[in-house]
Amino acid sequence: MAIFYQNNAGFKIAPITSGTIGSYTDLTDHVMALTLNRSLDELDVTAMGNLGHSFIGGLDASSLSVDLLNDDAASNVMATLNTLYGTLSAFKIIQNSSVAISATNPVLTGTILVNKITPIAGKVGDVAVQSLTFTVSGTITVTNTGTW
Repeated sequence: MAIFYQNNAGFKIAPITSGTIGSYTDLTDHVMALTLNRSLDELDVTAMGNLGHSFIGGLDASSLSVDLLNDDAASNVMATLNTLYGTLSAFKIIQNSSVAISATNPVLTGTILVNKITPIAGKVGDVAVQSLTFTVSGTITVTNTGTW
């Protein structure tokens, strides 16, 4: 059994301008939690004579959730998200950013609309954290080769 310790997931995000993906900003060292929920719309194809419902997968309906430690330094969380706010952006995530990409450690890529950010959150004495969930626009690509 290949049970693993979740401590090395990676997250990168990049602007998309005129259909071209820009340079990725690696926010891995600010990620507290990362979840990719892959799902498809469920389409009912039940026909007369069926004794139960029948379904097929429809359009991709995935989402990406990330908890980020806020950081207002240049090229970090706040600067990156403020720049990307309101735009379609490319993302890359990986289960373990410290080992090579492979069939058991693929890179997943896609596009999200950065339509929500939380630049100010918390109470006195709290660590400033953004808990964000983005809807994936289009589909997710899984790649078993390349570099992180």
